Amino acid sequence: MSTQTFTVTGMTCGHCVASVTEEVSELEGVQNVDVDLATGSVTIESTTPLEDDAVRAAVEEAGYQLA
Repeated sequence: MSTQTFTVTGMTCGHCVASVTEEVSELEGVQNVDVDLATGSVTIESTTPLEDDAVRAAVEEAGYQLA
């Protein structure tokens, strides 16, 4: 099990959280995504460590940016 935390910028509401959660959850091996709207923190639990580029692409697909 791997846990990684990223900071996402531009999220302002629950819909933003849902969008990021949905896109990141689709990455292979992801088992849990926890998004903290107040801090922009996104904690991802996965079976193996995720490539930063894969997480960045998922976050950008949701319409946001990694800090």
